[in-house]
Amino acid sequence: MTPTSALVGLFAGRPSPAFSDRLTDWLAEDGPNMFRLLLIFFAGGCGCLLRYGVAGWAQRLTNSSFPTGTLAVNVIGCLALGFLATFFTGPVFLRTDYRLAILVGLLGGFTTFSTFAYETIMLTDDGQFTLAALNLLLSNALGLVAAWLGTRLTLVIYGT
Repeated sequence: MTPTSALVGLFAGRPSPAFSDRLTDWLAEDGPNMFRLLLIFFAGGCGCLLRYGVAGWAQRLTNSSFPTGTLAVNVIGCLALGFLATFFTGPVFLRTDYRLAILVGLLGGFTTFSTFAYETIMLTDDGQFTLAALNLLLSNALGLVAAWLGTRLTLVIYGT
């Protein structure tokens, strides 16, 4: 296999379904297979290491008590997911296994905030503004409440 044929194989695939169907496309219409799962697994590990490095670098750069590192990771992840998800289903049709490895594995390991942001944008693009607002409200409110409950539960169980 030549490098050119490998590259062509990487980008071979069928066009993505309509924009409103992309959410279910993330799970892949033909179901999981071992190759896909291993790609997602390894890419997720790389995303976690990338998050660790970028967040640490950004935090050290600002030398602040504000969580600049987390903010940087979330913003970079949102930009990357928005760009790549559109790129891989528009101008360049990336095979499902590789698309899932990058979008779910790498970027999922890097930040889940990007997925939340992209799914909210998908809802607004489909004209489902109520669902987008509900996703925004519930994700933030329930996430903050759950984090608060988790800290309180730990204090109740293990003391201060």
